[in-house]
Amino acid sequence: MSDNWVVQNLQNALETWNSKFAEIWTLLTQSPESFKGGAIWNVILNIHGTLQAIGYALLVLFFVVGVVKTCGSFAEVKKPEHALKLFIRFAIAKGVITYGLELLLKLMAIMQGVISNIMSASGITSGKSTMLPDSIIKAIEDCGFWESIPLWAVTLIGGLFITVLSFIMIMSVYGRFFKIYMYSAIAPIPLATFAGEPTQNVGKTFLKSFCAVLLEGAIIVLACIIFSVFASSPPVVDSSAAAVTQVWTYIGELIFNMLVLVGSVKMADRIVREMMEL
Repeated sequence: MSDNWVVQNLQNALETWNSKFAEIWTLLTQSPESFKGGAIWNVILNIHGTLQAIGYALLVLFFVVGVVKTCGSFAEVKKPEHALKLFIRFAIAKGVITYGLELLLKLMAIMQGVISNIMSASGITSGKSTMLPDSIIKAIEDCGFWESIPLWAVTLIGGLFITVLSFIMIMSVYGRFFKIYMYSAIAPIPLATFAGEPTQNVGKTFLKSFCAVLLEGAIIVLACIIFSVFASSPPVVDSSAAAVTQVWTYIGELIFNMLVLVGSVKMADRIVREMMEL
């Protein structure tokens, strides 16, 4: 690493970005069961198992409410075709609660396969590191003391922006994991609503929202792939310009690309919901 403070500040900011960017690639290819050694998932399993008992109780409640609201009289319930329909609904709802976690895990596995296929098709299986070009380093090191003063301001602001963006980006990806855990933990309660026809939309909305959270991973990996292509082709900087102009041009375009990536990651949930509403 260069002994120049301005260069060191920029390189440290880029190292922070690269470390968080590499962590994102790891998180996107990691299953919730293995995240953080599986300790969090074990807690979720305990919570899910506890809420299953509540789910079964709500199953009966929603079933009775559904029968009362959909049947005009008791005589209608006694009809064989109607009684069979109610029995099938009750059995399906009970099965959804009992095997709901397995259903969610299957959906997770399908989405992990989609993400892996996207990575394989792009030919990019890991994030590209963003490095400070040698021409920029040389231009900075050739500056005298007075010339380097504006560079300090530029690099301080640029380095701060890059560091903040890296943490915003990784927090968004961690947030997706937390949403998956919360959906998995409380699943028995919304899934119990399938027992009653008037309440079944709650269960459908729950599954639809869970699929949207899973699909966020595909949007995030697409954004990371696009940024990796940008990172492999650094901004073109006029080598004949002043050092501060070169640094400002490079950092400005780099931060713009980072903002696009972070914005895509932050808006992944909205993008997916708009896609599912089409």
